[in-house]
Amino acid sequence: MKNYLFLILAVLFWSGNFIFGRFVSSSIDATELSFFRWFLVLVILSPYIILRYKNIFKIFKTKYLILITLGALGISGFNTFLYYGLQTTTATNALLINSSTPIFIIIFSSVIFKITVTKVQTVGILLSTIGMIYIVLKGNILFLSSLEFSSGDLWIVLASFTWALYCVLLKFKPKELNPLEFFCSTTIIGVVFLFILYIYQGYSFSDLKFISNNNVLFSLLYMVIFPSILSFYFWNMSTIEVGANKAGQFTHLMPIFGAVIAYFFLGELLEVYHLVGILLIFTGIYLSSFFKKRVKV
Repeated sequence: MKNYLFLILAVLFWSGNFIFGRFVSSSIDATELSFFRWFLVLVILSPYIILRYKNIFKIFKTKYLILITLGALGISGFNTFLYYGLQTTTATNALLINSSTPIFIIIFSSVIFKITVTKVQTVGILLSTIGMIYIVLKGNILFLSSLEFSSGDLWIVLASFTWALYCVLLKFKPKELNPLEFFCSTTIIGVVFLFILYIYQGYSFSDLKFISNNNVLFSLLYMVIFPSILSFYFWNMSTIEVGANKAGQFTHLMPIFGAVIAYFFLGELLEVYHLVGILLIFTGIYLSSFFKKRVKV
């Protein structure tokens, strides 16, 4: 029971990341938010990194390609794309679009590992994709002709693709690193990429205007402690105990948690097109991820 509670908390905290990312989207740039979130995480992890640096560096020398790829995708890529998206779309939209990630995982798995996709899974993928597009178009098919949909929605789709690819490539995670060592490794790599982007875009440590904004500081503190450190710890520990398949099902709670949090913190309401999109996406996820298992039973 404890492991399932930890999984629920991990997903709850990750849902909050979407909400607070949207909450401060007008006060801090996406690149700044992503960089300082993970830089502070790195500072907190630094004592453990100092203790374990020999093993971390030893494994990095031989497995640097996969570690760099996973750090770029999971730490710097996904989060930066997410925060860019939240600047111009609602947190509710972002959560619902992100809920189609399991479908992208199936697609990437079939392409990279040549896993056969059944007819039922194909139907599920199509339904979930239609649901995602329906949300992006806000339930108005006429948007297809005018292309008047939010660029933020497209950033969220890109973030979902990035996270899905990260999840699939986790199969190549170096076994010589324990979960916390692996998290430290990818965090270091992610921060390096984010620092390069931060400097490239002309930001400076001498002009941090967001420091005077309490909303940004408290939101950043939440992001560092809860969806970054605690969620990863809860998720990694509990997934080992209950198995990846069962743990993965808990990610479907994100749109529900997110909608409730968004209602209280952002005043966002669920529209009819959201409900239609939810139905299509979750039907697609059921058919592509769970229906086959039910048939076998």
